[in-house]
Amino acid sequence: MNNSSTAPEATGKQQCTLTNLYFSVLIFAILYAGGLAFFVYRDNWHDLLLWLVLLPSARWVGMRLSPLTSKWRGYGSVDDKLPSHVDKAQVEVTFYSHNGCPFCPIVRRRLEALQKEMGFTLTRIDLTTKPQLAGNMRIKSVPVVEVGANRLVGNATTEQLAQLIAGAQASEPCLLV
Repeated sequence: MNNSSTAPEATGKQQCTLTNLYFSVLIFAILYAGGLAFFVYRDNWHDLLLWLVLLPSARWVGMRLSPLTSKWRGYGSVDDKLPSHVDKAQVEVTFYSHNGCPFCPIVRRRLEALQKEMGFTLTRIDLTTKPQLAGNMRIKSVPVVEVGANRLVGNATTEQLAQLIAGAQASEPCLLV
């Protein structure tokens, strides 16, 4: 499969390796369970309730603020470049994501907006609980947009996604009836 290299340099790092994501989920689970056990052992029910709510909330807020802080953390801007024109495309687009990746929701929203304009079929696959599928598909980082034999890995603008999808439409053989 071809990895598209149309993304600008600034978005080259705007991807999450699955190894780091699975490791962070493991660390979060250990920290969460450890806190629960600590507060139950100390018979501190007030702090236990705070722990149950605040830790997941802090993680959620961090994910939501990630696009705003992306530039400051060295990932570059997540600004979008809209295409001037898009054509209909009767292709199958597969989107691979992970729950802990801050760039996956950005690309998902862009694909859903493009889907309304271009009319392609979008299949979303969450790799959060499917590490074996990621290994079988040779996916090491997310987000991944796959159209035919072409892949775009990492954050992509709407224009880059439209080019990938339109390029697949042009290269697929069509049957004349």
